[in-house]
Amino acid sequence: MKVLVTGGVRSGKSRHAESLLATRPDVTYVAPGPTVAEDPDPDWAARIAAHQSRRPAGWTTLESRDLVAALATPGPVLVDCLGTWLTALLDAAAAWDLPSREVHDLLDSALAPAASALAVHPGPVVLVTNEVGLGVVPEHRSGRLFRDLLGTVNQRLAAECDEVHLVVAGRVLQL
Repeated sequence: MKVLVTGGVRSGKSRHAESLLATRPDVTYVAPGPTVAEDPDPDWAARIAAHQSRRPAGWTTLESRDLVAALATPGPVLVDCLGTWLTALLDAAAAWDLPSREVHDLLDSALAPAASALAVHPGPVVLVTNEVGLGVVPEHRSGRLFRDLLGTVNQRLAAECDEVHLVVAGRVLQL
């Protein structure tokens, strides 16, 4: 089973994703966002600590932005979250101000192998992502770029999943 869990900020999507694998003792939890060492912001550190405290002791944490390698991990995999993965991808390539075509090409070069890795993983895999297309049009180019690219990521990876779950206010709607 492969599931994409999407929703807004603080909607409960991470808790829901974790609950889908809660009975599995051998989960690889992939954290593709910045580590506390990379981003010493106290709010980010508190968010990471809250996520870590909820994980069962037997789960292995893999801090990696390499989705292909992470999805090659045997056994259950939980990736939380694709939005932080996308941000890290754009940051590493200093792509925020590149022309749109170049940014889309960069994403395609990273996303195609990740989608292929997801397609061949025997599962279970749970991917967490943000749903950013329900709000206003962002004022700044970086916000619009992120929204558009994450929409592409979500559509491409959802196509490889058996289910998509939308989480709103802690409630889950299976799409």
